[in-house]
Amino acid sequence: MRTAILLAGMLLSSTVLADANAIGYVKTVNGEATITTAGKKVKAEVGTAIFQGSQLKTAAKSSMGITFKDETVMSFGPETELTVDEYLYNPSQNKLKLGSKLTKGSLNYVSGVIAKLQPSAVTVTTPTGTIGVRGTQFAVKVEE
Repeated sequence: MRTAILLAGMLLSSTVLADANAIGYVKTVNGEATITTAGKKVKAEVGTAIFQGSQLKTAAKSSMGITFKDETVMSFGPETELTVDEYLYNPSQNKLKLGSKLTKGSLNYVSGVIAKLQPSAVTVTTPTGTIGVRGTQFAVKVEE
C-alpha cells in the first residue's frame, strides 16, 4: 500500500513538473491531430500541453486550436504541420520570443502579449520566406 502511494505521488509530481514547462495548451480539436515532443507522439486532445520544440500536425479534414501562455492563439486547418522552435515569455525581464516553422497547411494567427510588447520577437517561417508579425492577426497557407 505504501509503495503504491509513493509511486502514485512520483507519477503525479512528474506530470506537474512537465506541465510547469508547458508553453501552451490545445484548446480545440476536430478530427485527428498529434503533438510530438522530444520524439514522443501523443494524440492531441483539449488540454494537451505544448512545449518548445513540439511539432503539431493535423490530419485531412481535421483542425486544431492552441493558446500560448501569452494568450497568442494559433488555429490550424487540415493537413498542417507546424513546429514551435522558440518560445520565451518573461515580460518582467523583457525576454520575449515566439518563433515557429509552418512546413505545410494553413494557419490563422492572433497576437498575444509577446507581439503587443515586442512585435519583432514573433516570426513564422515557411518554406519560401519568413513572416514577421507586425499586426494583430493574419492567415497563411503553405501548399505543396
